[in-house]
Amino acid sequence: MSNLANQLVIAEREEVSRAIRLLLAAPLISARTAPEAFDLVRRRRDPVEKWFDYYCGWSLVVEPRLGYARLAKVRLATDPTRPARRHRAGRAPFDRRRYTLMCVVAAELLAIPVTTIGLLADRVVQACAADPALPRFDTSSRAERMAFVDALRLLESFGAVEVVDGVTDAYVDSAAAKVLYQVDATLLMRLPAAPVGASQVAVPADEVPLLFPELLTRLSRERRYGDTDDEVSDVRRNLRLRHSVFRRLVEDPVVHRDELTPAELAYLESPTGGQLLRRAADQAGFLVEERAEGFMLVDPDGLATDSRFPDDSSNAKVAALLLLDGIASAPGPVAVEQLHGEADALLNRFPKWAKGYRGENGSGRLVADALEVLTAFGLVRVGGGVVRARPAAARYAVTRTSTDDVEDEP
Repeated sequence: MSNLANQLVIAEREEVSRAIRLLLAAPLISARTAPEAFDLVRRRRDPVEKWFDYYCGWSLVVEPRLGYARLAKVRLATDPTRPARRHRAGRAPFDRRRYTLMCVVAAELLAIPVTTIGLLADRVVQACAADPALPRFDTSSRAERMAFVDALRLLESFGAVEVVDGVTDAYVDSAAAKVLYQVDATLLMRLPAAPVGASQVAVPADEVPLLFPELLTRLSRERRYGDTDDEVSDVRRNLRLRHSVFRRLVEDPVVHRDELTPAELAYLESPTGGQLLRRAADQAGFLVEERAEGFMLVDPDGLATDSRFPDDSSNAKVAALLLLDGIASAPGPVAVEQLHGEADALLNRFPKWAKGYRGENGSGRLVADALEVLTAFGLVRVGGGVVRARPAAARYAVTRTSTDDVEDEP
């Protein structure tokens, strides 16, 4: 009987850790698109909810009847390395126009449980025309229709909108396309993770550019921590430190010591902080890697990430790995122009590789995309026309092999 009990305890711990990591990779899990993951989160809801609340201060909402689990991640700092991306070849990031249309579309969908793409487009046209702060939405423009479709497809991927009949992409080619949607208004309202509603920090439209950083701070302000460090108690200050530290550890690929505030670093290096770090990692199935330069939570199963490196899924990631070797081995900063030369050499050496970068300024675009990858993974810093390797870059040194064969791909 004791052996059976031990096996059940071990199985529960494994399921809880798996559910935690799945939610870190996908904070919105739908029973329709990921039934096994949703069922796991539903069954282990209580311990998973407590883990996120204690270590990260994040709330988890599980709706068994509606079929979704939503983890509301809140960060005090914005992260430009993780934009919304278009659901089409290339996975290009959203631009300002697409973000604007997504917000307008979401607002209009709240009032209509069922609609067609044409009726929805008409509502967006009217909403944009009624608000002087919004640019007009022109359905006769193919570029505008494509941006509109990208916004809709992102909401589809969240499960907030479901296609009943038709194909959303058909609207790109023709404004007369017929697509029928069913709207999940409850899930739509769960999408914003900010603890403060945007309507509560409303300012005149012409002042938004000047106050944008302040507005983001106000949107992410959490009352549980108090307003300022001078006014809060030690309990609240320690709570804020714990949450800010663990949010970075579970969200960022690597956390360097020089990126932490003195208070955050002191917390992690304290006996209490170190004990909590090891306990949290054990409960979530991570391995703690602590070095002189920083900290890293390693997921042996690769469940907790939505992006991998090294990875050959894109030319930019392959180029990033190859360029990183030269950046990390250089005695000092490397000029971006020097990387352009290395990218040219790669393109010439492998003529059948990276065909999308063969046009005008191909090497420049390849370097820009590769540096974007390396920056997102905390491996380099770019500024002033030079690239500096971060300590974590040493993990990815390229092992060279010699061969007499001519290779088509790196």
